[in-house]
Amino acid sequence: MAFFLYDEVVESVIPVLVYWIYSGIFVVLGDKLDKYRLHSKAEEDTKNLVSKSTVIKGVLLQQVVQIIVSTVLLALTKDEIPRPNPPLFIIAVQFFIGIFVLDTWQYFVHRYMHINQYLYKHIHSKHHLLIVPYAYGTLYNHPLEGLIMDTIGGSLAFLASGMTPSVAVYFFSFVTIKAIDVHTGIYWPLNIFHFFFPNDAAYHDVHHQLYGTKFNYEQPFFISWDKIMGTYMPYTLEKRKEGGYTVQPIRASKD
Repeated sequence: MAFFLYDEVVESVIPVLVYWIYSGIFVVLGDKLDKYRLHSKAEEDTKNLVSKSTVIKGVLLQQVVQIIVSTVLLALTKDEIPRPNPPLFIIAVQFFIGIFVLDTWQYFVHRYMHINQYLYKHIHSKHHLLIVPYAYGTLYNHPLEGLIMDTIGGSLAFLASGMTPSVAVYFFSFVTIKAIDVHTGIYWPLNIFHFFFPNDAAYHDVHHQLYGTKFNYEQPFFISWDKIMGTYMPYTLEKRKEGGYTVQPIRASKD
């Protein structure tokens, strides 16, 4: 059975490896990123309400569940004769559909977890223990939230887009990198993602602050649903004397 599922397990593990490799880059760069930080390194160590060892354990737990669900889904949807990958144009359309489905799912589920006091207190508040987000804390959630918001949301994006498993590996690796990007706490002006996607680390930092917990729900690509639904909080970036930036809200939208 293990041999039979070998391809599915490998395909499920690749985005997890991408997660630790990409987030690890930010750890290695360390102080070299100080002039781009939205919070000082000292604030990252003092403001967060959960230890980094606990964060790592929580992320690994979620990724185990992610691998299991992904492996089962790929096995159940596997064709007896593997489909060839479609032309590049079709793959681009599939990526767009996957992004739309994922952003939409994340927005409405995420928002409901804030509106419902029980869900927020017992589930979603765990993610908000990271007041100062950092790269490898991206997937630090309650296991149930990780299953509903990330794993199920990703599964729906895969099914709705009609991707082949090999295309899905690239898609979810891309999603993983982009999700980390908005949680790095790093605003690098030359970040290539900023040219294509308005949802960046500064945008999501607003949501992690006390004044912004009911705003800027959408992630990890666009901000359309926040604007349509009136939960968009604009902001400006101000340079700190000691280096880095501070996110300043401009106004509060009506929820």
